[in-house]
Amino acid sequence: MVRSGLKASKVQSPKNCCEMECLRFLVEPAKELTIRLKESREKTEKEKKEELVESQLFIMELARDLSRLCQRTEVLKHIWSGEDVWPPHVCQVFILDWASQLESQMKGWPEKRDLSDLLENWNEKDMESAERTILEWCRELRTHPELSVWPGESVVVTLDDLEAQWSKGKMPTLVSAMELVIWAVLTEGLNKEAVPQLWLTRKQRRQKIEAAHYIPQTVWNWICDAAVEVTLDPDTANPDLLISPDDKKMRCGFERKDVPNYHQRFDGWWCAVGVEGLSSGRHYWEVEVGERDWRLGVAKESALRKGFKSLNTDTGYLTLRLERGTELKALTVPFTSLPSSLIPYKVGIYLDYEEGQLSFYNVATRSHIYTYSETFTEKLYPLFGTVEIIRDLVIKPPGARDRSCCSALCLWA
Repeated sequence: MVRSGLKASKVQSPKNCCEMECLRFLVEPAKELTIRLKESREKTEKEKKEELVESQLFIMELARDLSRLCQRTEVLKHIWSGEDVWPPHVCQVFILDWASQLESQMKGWPEKRDLSDLLENWNEKDMESAERTILEWCRELRTHPELSVWPGESVVVTLDDLEAQWSKGKMPTLVSAMELVIWAVLTEGLNKEAVPQLWLTRKQRRQKIEAAHYIPQTVWNWICDAAVEVTLDPDTANPDLLISPDDKKMRCGFERKDVPNYHQRFDGWWCAVGVEGLSSGRHYWEVEVGERDWRLGVAKESALRKGFKSLNTDTGYLTLRLERGTELKALTVPFTSLPSSLIPYKVGIYLDYEEGQLSFYNVATRSHIYTYSETFTEKLYPLFGTVEIIRDLVIKPPGARDRSCCSALCLWA
């Protein structure tokens, strides 16, 4: 009787059997669906990876190596996981550029200052050599313990800023983030807080046009720290120009004024320069411009101001010019045409005399437009030109700095 009782207790009621069957009916398909989804995801990722070219896969592995070594570089996961895939030509430019810079750093070779020279006639052998240089550096990095490099607080803040802008679609790729991390690794043992500034300075020197689609807040604050008071010198203004009483605005008038013909006065082109010449240090000023025709930049002290001779690098002028509302140019010899997408309505001009750089920025988008690089040996005068008769060209004080990044640094400190 006891045995039969035990057997009876193991027999499930029809109700329980029905419930188990129902659960099995629901759970089994769910398990199968999960397995299929996983297989599908893995297949998609594999196919996606197979579609990538060699240079793209190379960049992904480099990002993985850097994130393994450097702390607080989670942003690079977007690259090595395939979420941020760079176009092949961007990868190739990056590889050639950084191989060149690594050779300069590791072997003490002179730095190639202009990226366009490097990229003009490269071939497959050059690419293979560049990849070997970077791989050699990566092998050395792998000898260091994981997460053994602290990038510095300013770099961490800047990386967070770049990731946020990329997520919003304001940056096409995270190239800038990768470059910052490389600089943080290369400057191990040095002042990390200057890395973002070093990154922009070197980038502008090597890539003169559109070096940065977005300038991070910490770097923009550093540029704005160089703000100076700039006023127009009426004694240098073309007689056709109308200058405001505060010497901050100008436009073309309808009548030529009767003014003394000083040797420093423009009598051909509709231009004027600032009162003070600049011969050292960092300087930054902003200008609201018209929609049709303007020119901005600097004039060397020795530059001729009379007549209609071209105001370009051969005659002592480093300028940006808009013509007919659509043609933006850097007045090099020959002139350098710039994409119409770079046309600004408020221009930031930044001069670093010792670095030998004059850079132009779109203030509204905080993006780089163009940089002149040369060794300065004489005074440079801020230059302004316009032919517009309705809209003023206006020298403006730089906008208020965003201190939020600084607050974050203080909290971390």
